[in-house]
Amino acid sequence: MNLIDLFAIARTRSPHKPAIEFADGELRSSLTYAELFDRAERLAAGLMARGVRHGDRVAFFLGNRPEFAIAYLAVIRVGAVMVPINLRYRQREITHILQDCMPVLLITEQSQVELLEDAGADDAGDGLPDLMVVEELDAWSTSAVLESSTTEFPRVAADDLAMILYTSGTTGRSKGAMLSHNNVLATVTGLLNAWAWEQNDRLLLCLPLFHTHGLTVGLHCALAMGATVLLRSKYTPGTTIEDLLDKRTTLFFAVPTIYTRLVAELRGQDAVNLRHMRLFCSGSAPLDPETFGEFERLTGHAILERYGMTETGMNLSNLYAGPRVPGTVGVPLPGVRMRIVDGTGAGVAAGEEGELLVAGSNVFGGYWQDTEKTAASFSHDAGGAQWFRTGDLAREDPSTGYVALLGRKHELIISGGFNIYPREIEELLLTCPGIAEAAVVGRPDAEWGECPVAFIVCETPVADEILFSLCRAQLASFKTPKAIFRVESLPRNAMGKLQKHLLGDGNLAS
Repeated sequence: MNLIDLFAIARTRSPHKPAIEFADGELRSSLTYAELFDRAERLAAGLMARGVRHGDRVAFFLGNRPEFAIAYLAVIRVGAVMVPINLRYRQREITHILQDCMPVLLITEQSQVELLEDAGADDAGDGLPDLMVVEELDAWSTSAVLESSTTEFPRVAADDLAMILYTSGTTGRSKGAMLSHNNVLATVTGLLNAWAWEQNDRLLLCLPLFHTHGLTVGLHCALAMGATVLLRSKYTPGTTIEDLLDKRTTLFFAVPTIYTRLVAELRGQDAVNLRHMRLFCSGSAPLDPETFGEFERLTGHAILERYGMTETGMNLSNLYAGPRVPGTVGVPLPGVRMRIVDGTGAGVAAGEEGELLVAGSNVFGGYWQDTEKTAASFSHDAGGAQWFRTGDLAREDPSTGYVALLGRKHELIISGGFNIYPREIEELLLTCPGIAEAAVVGRPDAEWGECPVAFIVCETPVADEILFSLCRAQLASFKTPKAIFRVESLPRNAMGKLQKHLLGDGNLAS
């Protein structure tokens, strides 16, 4: 089975049901399942007529709009590989991806053409691939040499690549994670069961489709179940709250930054009635336990936090019909196995800290054209089984089995031989009134090897001594930041994930 085979179930079962309802300001549109897949197949015929073949890469530089879904379904229908590019990327980043995966076609919007032409003119580049702007999508579909009803599409195997997702590049140049139809199917089928998806679900989706959270967790799961996607171009507080108050909406997936903003908006409103909502989910970055608690107080809903990666899809989740523990990412999803190991690769006992490894059909096949990084990303246990090294430090609760993430392995600070987990200090700083955001990184130190320093975003002025006293009172002395820098904002990527490598030793401090 491939992804098109999976989606065909909903198309056959509910052809006249809305698949995508799009709204962006005054712009409104809707596609039933029959309309969505009919347009996708016409476009697929057009792509084949213009030379797109099985295994070719097709890059997307698109915002959230129905044409994204149409074009994606068309690409995988012909056995080609979709490569979404983060819309926040600029010349250097775009050029890197285009040179790395060498797409035969780049699908974009008219408003982005000038930026892409600049990227194609880079001295190190060979120009752009063929461009298709979505404003011409219908022309590509209807002018096909062959009608889609008579086109013989190639056979697509479950192990064929469906997409190459480039990592967010928080530590350097982004790498292309190769995900097969089977990899994506594993995540989708696991989530459909773990989160009790229903056919009458209506998912409010304002996460970008170029990221695995919006694309795989959101769009794929909805189309596989036959639910309806309420697609929005972006998150806007007022509009999002209006959509959530619509009693037909049942699901909302977001990143912690959005939940923080929602809490701020809801505090200033009368009590809201969200009893019709079935599930609020958070991922892509750690959710602050205070935000978790405040959101539950304001809405009556406990956010379900989960954990995934570009390379693996989804790995762990709090239970849908069980405890949702703030500060944890729950237990392995169906089909996913995990280990927590020490520096030698030996498993640690529950309650001890180590690196989280995962295995399962959801795990990618490696990085595009980078065998060295692929090999370094996997390890083997004594029995020869292969495990993906997530690079995340974790601890499993001995009594519940729930996993708490402690931070990235490369962010671990070792000071005088003692391990310091930045997240522990960050969460403490956030308890101080007036602190909106906090990030802790290691700074080289001649005496201790490394020492922690903190970057904070303040809503109201907070004296250094208050923060130092707070840390000294509640943390070991070696964990107390040696310096505190105030910044206007913390650097984040499009999904709200903190990019600590841009903080340095205080170069962003105001």
